[in-house]
Amino acid sequence: MARKPFTSLAGASADTALAANLFADFGALAIDAFTYVGGMTLFVWATLSWMVRKFPRGETLLPTFYEVGLRSLPVVALTGTFIGMVLAVQTYYQFRQLGLESRLGAVINMSLVRELGPVLAATMLAGRVGGAMAAQLGTMRVTEQIDALGSMGANPIQHLVVPRFLACVVLIPTLTIVADFMGVVGGYLYSVNGFGIDRHFYWHNSAEFVGTWDFLSGVVKSVFFGATIAMVSCYRGFNCLPGAEGVGQAATAAFVHSFVLILVEDFFLNVILDSLFFAIWPEGGSLV
Repeated sequence: MARKPFTSLAGASADTALAANLFADFGALAIDAFTYVGGMTLFVWATLSWMVRKFPRGETLLPTFYEVGLRSLPVVALTGTFIGMVLAVQTYYQFRQLGLESRLGAVINMSLVRELGPVLAATMLAGRVGGAMAAQLGTMRVTEQIDALGSMGANPIQHLVVPRFLACVVLIPTLTIVADFMGVVGGYLYSVNGFGIDRHFYWHNSAEFVGTWDFLSGVVKSVFFGATIAMVSCYRGFNCLPGAEGVGQAATAAFVHSFVLILVEDFFLNVILDSLFFAIWPEGGSLV
């Protein structure tokens, strides 16, 4: 919503009026940010409390699980395959200059399971799953279906948000594992068949440098990514502005906010997980 210029300073100079307007805009942005954080916190708390108080029924969960999981499988598998192949193409020539072509598998698989697999899979699902959730719930808000659900004595969060939250938390880590697997296969096939790398050394170096902790850290991060996608998307849908434009803005904001939060969470989770790993294993060894 456009804000009127700050004009309460009678006779003030142009520079003073400009500074006052900037200060007013900054204050408005700060208020909007605190309102968003507060509303999101209450929304998350309501979702978690309803999940504990009354678990959704199977006929409510299964369609959501199908939409989030099975229908996302082809695009996630295709994305993971080409991630592995792109990594092989991008790293092969640099490693060949150093005479380290046989260690290509370690770099590809480490990058996949720790970073690129979880982050890019979550980004893809934020666009597909998160945008769809925000659009669906936004349409229900605009057409007053959410209000009608509440007027019939049912809690909208328990019926609409909790199943979507559980589907994202459970299935996005599973889809991340699929993306990791397809990326490993794609990188292997292109490295061995395209560049002629010996397959024995490819897998030997991969097993030597990529440990169980690397794989588990990526899966743990994907759990947080899935929860973020579900909460942000459902919140934007529940607070959708009226009209078709409001639904489009909710879907766009759901993807953008989810993507930014995924990157922020990835940074902090990397710091926490690495600190935990070296606190338990000071030598930095692998778990296997």
